[in-house]
Amino acid sequence: MELIDLHVHSSASDGTLSPAAVTALALETGLAAYALTDHDTTDGVREAVEAAKHTPLEVIPGAELSALYGGCEIHILGLYVNPESRSLREALEKLRADRARRNDEMLALFQRDGFPIARGDLEQGAPGQVITRAHFARALVKKGCVSSMEQAFQRYLDHGKKYCPQKKAFEPQEAVRLIREAGGFPALAHPVQYKLGRAKTEAMVQELTEMGLMGIEVYYSSHTRNDSLRLKELCLRYGLLPTGGSDFHGGNKPDIRIGTGRGGLRVSALLLEDIRKSVGRL
Repeated sequence: MELIDLHVHSSASDGTLSPAAVTALALETGLAAYALTDHDTTDGVREAVEAAKHTPLEVIPGAELSALYGGCEIHILGLYVNPESRSLREALEKLRADRARRNDEMLALFQRDGFPIARGDLEQGAPGQVITRAHFARALVKKGCVSSMEQAFQRYLDHGKKYCPQKKAFEPQEAVRLIREAGGFPALAHPVQYKLGRAKTEAMVQELTEMGLMGIEVYYSSHTRNDSLRLKELCLRYGLLPTGGSDFHGGNKPDIRIGTGRGGLRVSALLLEDIRKSVGRL
């Protein structure tokens, strides 16, 4: 069975491998295809696609857009998006400017309380990339303020903590619209992570479907078999297509490997047939 991974991050957002290095790893792993879905950016797509030229690997241009649903941050994956879409690029550039202001605020909060981190510690030699909480966590580990990234999040960076002001995000309807206008396939990422419970998750899926959602990430590194079965039932109930991916971040999530997650993930390339057909890619 040919395997794919439809949820992968690079150093264009909060992964540790460059887009070209992610492509090389996907080839080494033997994947038939993978989607580069960096947070709120498509900047790494061109490099990733270029690295796959003259190989059997398909690199799917994508992004993972943040949205607020009832006060809860959710993520919408966009697969097969046109990275040159004007509406998508303009919206992401505006979001990036808002995030930059938030990052300045977070950095000032840490520095005011004596944490020895500077902007260079966040950029790590790659200015212009999308800075996320993971960059702050990595800097805190490097400076010896915490022993692990997990501890950094628990102490300082989880939503609602002193050093983590609310970030700007899309409305769900806008995220779905931008992906579809860019020719892409919008899918709800890792629904179980939002901890809404079955009834609220289904209500969310129903609302998002009415907004134009086309899929759900049924297969994911932390989903149990029962999680995936329940999400597959939601797909059938609302006429959505299943997707699946590892949420690979390189060294920032060292227990998650591209294509196989924590070891048990298997996403069949057969899923791509219906997804391609739904966005006219066949």
